[in-house]
Amino acid sequence: MTQLSEYAVVVKSGMLDAIVSVPGSKSIANRALICAALARGASTVKGMPDGDDTQAMLQSLQVLGATISLEKSGARIETAVDVDRSDPVSVDANLAGTTARFLTAIGALRRGQLTVTGNESLRSRPMKDLHVALGELGANLSWKEDKYCLPVTVCRGESYADSIQIASETSSQFVTALMLIAPMLENGLKIELVGNVISLPYITMSASVMRAFGANVRVVDERNIVIDGGGYVGCEFTVEPDASSASYPFAAAAVIGGRVRVNGMRSNMMQGDSRFVDVLRKIGCGVKEDQSGVTISRDVGTPLLGIDIDMSEISDLVPTLAAVAIFATTATRIRGVGFIRNKESDRIGDLANELRKLGSNVVEHPDGLEITPQSLHAGRCDTHHDHRLAMAFGVAGLKQPGVIIDQPQVVSKSWPDFWQMIEAL
Repeated sequence: MTQLSEYAVVVKSGMLDAIVSVPGSKSIANRALICAALARGASTVKGMPDGDDTQAMLQSLQVLGATISLEKSGARIETAVDVDRSDPVSVDANLAGTTARFLTAIGALRRGQLTVTGNESLRSRPMKDLHVALGELGANLSWKEDKYCLPVTVCRGESYADSIQIASETSSQFVTALMLIAPMLENGLKIELVGNVISLPYITMSASVMRAFGANVRVVDERNIVIDGGGYVGCEFTVEPDASSASYPFAAAAVIGGRVRVNGMRSNMMQGDSRFVDVLRKIGCGVKEDQSGVTISRDVGTPLLGIDIDMSEISDLVPTLAAVAIFATTATRIRGVGFIRNKESDRIGDLANELRKLGSNVVEHPDGLEITPQSLHAGRCDTHHDHRLAMAFGVAGLKQPGVIIDQPQVVSKSWPDFWQMIEAL
């Protein structure tokens, strides 16, 4: 989209009746690209999103030596990353946390040094649990600035451990990073998760993607994962539609009324965020699934109800639910998501502050938010470099007149055409 400094959302009059196609899942795409770039034989990854995170991953894998040709909505990975190269290389993850963390793990396989960096916001995000675990695995790590932050330089050590413990209280991406490189280790890897395990659906998603590329992965229970050595085998892989992105047009149907269908959505997807439709059902929406996709609907005579919910397993959708909750008839309490303060933004504090600019009654808690509906007004919302805040505020602006969003182009991280979708509803 054009690099706009602000975006004024236009209120929708009347009920919605729309069909929307969302990008492919960036979470799945980045996992599949790592597997393909380590695999024996060629792979094709179809249905990829064109957001910044995916582009950062593709460019970085090419720097690492993978031969990749882009096709329509997909990529052909002809040859793998050469982990035996001894030359030092650097990659820039930009704002992409998954890209930075997954590539740092690949650096632990590499003979030569790999330096992983990113923009200022990403360099301030926590990486300690992953860096500590990679060191215990046997990798060599060093830091150019603050310890356990980007930029980090990593390469293989003399040998690899065959079992590892990792703290999982901050991000499931740390666990996934270890999982993704485990098949490349001669003896595989046993991973024990310690502390409060968060975002378990993302771990099971990772296992599903790895199995598609021939890895033997066993999620024994919520704390123990066993992965055999033997590597990956190239395949043809299709990325699911992004359930996180689908939450925004679905939320639009909830707050405005009418119906919105998202093509290709299913209730049995590997993404945990597909469960958001069950949340919408509980607060007053209708849900219909058929072979074409999932449709969310709400009759204007049916009130939107508040909900008391633990969102620890669908934490990326906290901003989406908050954008719906400000229009509900009763209060909403979101729990179990204290760790989202360390996302692209502080998704508790920043979200609360921006919603207050629209007149919302939002109370912060250590583990989440409480939203008590009251009369709203026009306001200007800052995105805090966070695509999920921007898209949630976009949903709110479809109902509340006068919502202006600063730095709206941040949506390019996952859905560059988001504002065009909003206008077409």
